[in-house]
Amino acid sequence: QVQLVESGGGLVQPGGSLRLSCAASGTIFSLNVMGWFRQAPGEQRELVATLTSSGLTNYAESVKGRFTISRENTKSTVSLQMNSLKTEDTAVYYCYLNFRGRTYWGQGTQVTVSS
Repeated sequence: QVQLVESGGGLVQPGGSLRLSCAASGTIFSLNVMGWFRQAPGEQRELVATLTSSGLTNYAESVKGRFTISRENTKSTVSLQMNSLKTEDTAVYYCYLNFRGRTYWGQGTQVTVSS
């Protein structure tokens, strides 16, 4: 059974930084995509960034130049460094894993950007 456990959310002022981490456990196919989505109140879940096991990245336009995704394949972990945070980045952030046509989600971690 695949499980994703996130950590690192919290409250930060505009312009600040946070780092999210996610550890995957269970039987995971080596060719996969890991990443982050987010969902703000009243909004649909949206892509933030993904990173394939071969190193290809995909970022939402709204976070390009501010967020950086990274992963460590041997440990099945993915991280998201978030800099220059804005109030509109406030959301629940979900870790994402996809392989062999199946998608897995973490439980979510709250990120609040507020002065």
